[in-house]
Amino acid sequence: MNTPPISRRTLRFFTRYLRRYFARHFTGVRIALDGRPPEFGDKPFILYCNHPSWWDPILLMLVVSEYYPGRDGYGPIDSAVIDRYKFLGRLGLFGVDPDSRTGLSRFLRTADAILARPRTILGITPEGEFRDPRARPVRLQPGVAHLLRRHPEVPAVPVAIEYPFWDERAPEALVRFGNLIEADERRAEMPVEELNRYLEHRLEETLDRLAEGAMARDPAAFVSIVEGGTGVGGIYDAGKRLKAWLTGRSFDPSHAAASKRGEK
Repeated sequence: MNTPPISRRTLRFFTRYLRRYFARHFTGVRIALDGRPPEFGDKPFILYCNHPSWWDPILLMLVVSEYYPGRDGYGPIDSAVIDRYKFLGRLGLFGVDPDSRTGLSRFLRTADAILARPRTILGITPEGEFRDPRARPVRLQPGVAHLLRRHPEVPAVPVAIEYPFWDERAPEALVRFGNLIEADERRAEMPVEELNRYLEHRLEETLDRLAEGAMARDPAAFVSIVEGGTGVGGIYDAGKRLKAWLTGRSFDPSHAAASKRGEK
């Protein structure tokens, strides 16, 4: 089976659009400073992440475009979504029928073709449904475990995602990459259930570390790849901006700056 086609022109346009789109809807897209993406040389690798919302695939696409611009990124998505939004099929996304007996088989064949090529990334949300990032224990469908048994030479990384509200009206999009799961020939002999439990544990560890950072509410612990708007907006901020201009002061609309000024 061939790898899904990618239109470079469509992908460049879409990733530029994503930066503006996330800036409109989030205060920031932030990557944990001590949990940034690792380097892999030319090796193919797998990113598997939790699935708290429908934002996750496009957030992962944005992060991949930022940190791995020379690689081809792929990911499975419900076939019904591909049928409805045809352009997604030109971005490296490929349809899988989650309710079909042949769905797993088709996913594995497509993934085999992707992981056989150098400089590819396969991004997967194996929880299979939307699930709160604080829910424990983490439970994963076995697709990633099957792949790592079939491709013991391929490394993998757990990725944690959260969308908490901090000080501004829009939420944060927080991402943390976990410790690398190294290539290991012994994986080919591991039972799928055992390997899947190991993957669940590693993702849960990464989610716990991200939760600590989210609760600390400290942007300095993250690097921002997209900065969105701050402040309330509308007439309220317009009045504050005018007042600052009339008094010769600079205007910072963020809630943190207002708190320093003693404003409510």
